[in-house]
Amino acid sequence: MSRDIVSLILAGGQGTRLGLLTEENAKPAVPFGGKYRIIDFTLSNCVNSGLYNVGVLTQYRPHVLSRHIGIGRPWDLDRNDGGVEMLPPFRGRKDADWYIGTANAVYQNIDYVDSFDPKLVVILSGDHIYAMDYNELIDYHLSKLAHGTIACLRVPVSQTNRFGIMATDFENKIVEFQEKPEEPKSNLASLGIYVFDWPFLRKWLIEDNDDNTSDHDFGKNILPKMITDEKTRLFAYDFEGYWRDVGTIDALWEANIELTRPLPALNLHDDSWRFFTHSEEYQPAFIGSNTIVNNSLVSEGSEIYGKVVNSVIFQGVYIGKNTFIKDSIIMTNTIIEDDSTVEKGVVGENSVIGRNSFLGTGESKPNKIAPSIYKSDLVVVGNNVKIPEGTKIGKNAAIWNYVKEKDFEGDVESGGVVKPE
Repeated sequence: MSRDIVSLILAGGQGTRLGLLTEENAKPAVPFGGKYRIIDFTLSNCVNSGLYNVGVLTQYRPHVLSRHIGIGRPWDLDRNDGGVEMLPPFRGRKDADWYIGTANAVYQNIDYVDSFDPKLVVILSGDHIYAMDYNELIDYHLSKLAHGTIACLRVPVSQTNRFGIMATDFENKIVEFQEKPEEPKSNLASLGIYVFDWPFLRKWLIEDNDDNTSDHDFGKNILPKMITDEKTRLFAYDFEGYWRDVGTIDALWEANIELTRPLPALNLHDDSWRFFTHSEEYQPAFIGSNTIVNNSLVSEGSEIYGKVVNSVIFQGVYIGKNTFIKDSIIMTNTIIEDDSTVEKGVVGENSVIGRNSFLGTGESKPNKIAPSIYKSDLVVVGNNVKIPEGTKIGKNAAIWNYVKEKDFEGDVESGGVVKPE
């Protein structure tokens, strides 16, 4: 059965609402949950569902993502027959050198899909955190004799203006599509997870490519046109499991902090549905004497000599003596020296916070350059940053990737920004 199905993971998103966290990475490559990257969850869902023909469609800043996935060994996708393949835009194609939209990305890879001669294609987003057995979605699609099936989640009406909304009839056949409506006719939100009969979708992709007025996007163009076609059978699959869009710094922080709860909604320790990743081999974590760690995830290779509360500590992190970490995400190989404090922080990889520093101090003020991105009193520090000893950094501040000690002019007030020279 799996030979008859091809999975395509759309992983070219820039993720601009994640600010400096995606300055060097595509959104699916952003770290999450102590040792993973966001795309690991979609890849793991594929192999847990027995889907081994996987194409990853990359575009923006693909290098970290490509190195991370490699030949797919951690996910058992290093196979002679099928396996994972990275699919960047087709250079030299006269129509476009870049993927114009989600539908165009799939269109440019028609030959790849055709090489499997599949009955079905599963189209997935690589930038969400969720656990889903795609077999249940596929079985539902087949049971409805559908041409296409869209996985949907019921969301609060107050959030419907963030999603594509599906209005359905009594048998869950989609009768109307609303793109981010202010007055929704339903609360069934599209998750960007689709199953299509491949011959059916192939025809629509070719027609859409020939339409010069189209944005070549599934949500904006393909799906609305399908729904208005009386011959098309398009159904909504009502998904009731865990799913999070971590497209903003706030959402990324919240989803990480959720993992520290006694009974988290996403169980990273479920042996029946494991999440796989590519990571370095580290020694076991070490928790020093007179150390307190409460409600936190601490990954291998970390050394903790201070106090950690409600936080996610990635691999290889060093937290010094008398240092206090609260409600924070500290990413791989970062060092936080003695006598420092980080409250509500997101600290990137390979950074160093000098001793006696305080991140998250002072009164809340809007960020000076991007108040809609750096907010909720979070302090965001990029990758490969060196913060000088004794520095105080206020709430809603943003410290850019590769900032060094010489780039600081004393303390950073709330809402402040430091960029490299």
